[in-house]
Amino acid sequence: PTPIDLHYWPTPNGWKVTIALEEMGLPYTLHYVDIGAGDQFKPEFLKIAPNNRMPAIVDHDGPDGAPIAIFESGAILQYLARKTGQFGGPTERDRITVDQWLMWQMGGLGPMAGQAHHFLKYAPQMDPPQDLPYAQDRYRREVARLLGVLDRQLAGREFVAGDFFSIADMAIWPWAILWEGQEQTLEDKPNLARWLEAVGARPAVQRGKDVGAERRKSGPMDRKAQSVLFGDRKTG
Repeated sequence: PTPIDLHYWPTPNGWKVTIALEEMGLPYTLHYVDIGAGDQFKPEFLKIAPNNRMPAIVDHDGPDGAPIAIFESGAILQYLARKTGQFGGPTERDRITVDQWLMWQMGGLGPMAGQAHHFLKYAPQMDPPQDLPYAQDRYRREVARLLGVLDRQLAGREFVAGDFFSIADMAIWPWAILWEGQEQTLEDKPNLARWLEAVGARPAVQRGKDVGAERRKSGPMDRKAQSVLFGDRKTG
């Protein structure tokens, strides 16, 4: 099969797709989108990802054998699950559960954890520093609530949607594994702690998370990257 083109940077949203491709055994060609350098605003990237966000894919063997470009990590996961018949859930009821928890991640845990990371980690390092206790408390508390919801869902279940590994796990795990950066605790979330370890032990998950790991920066952001990521840059 023709490799899928993956436009990627090593962030939780990027990891979702590399994990899925590795788990599904699909060949892919990697194209790095350096979000700190502004690659996401290049015209050629905007043709496939008009919201100027990675990840995005181009499957040259799409529906009817024609190429198709897809943006939004949740949509990519659903497409790949349908394409391969893997990890979408074995029954229709299971698929509904998978979709619910995938949407929960897309609309809840991802955006809220992203805001928590921003106000707890990045904003205080900005020039000038933006240390905003109200925002920090708001998103820290909301992430705690969401992780509590997830911990309760995992009680008595091996994985998020049941006794089977799915695209819901692939979407949620990359965000939940960063709980320390979100200033959370696992001491009162034993089901979540067990699940994080079990998913993280899967070889394909490890391979997916390792893609481009050397490019991931943890130190203070320079002013150029700060302007690119958090400025008021317009697209159109």
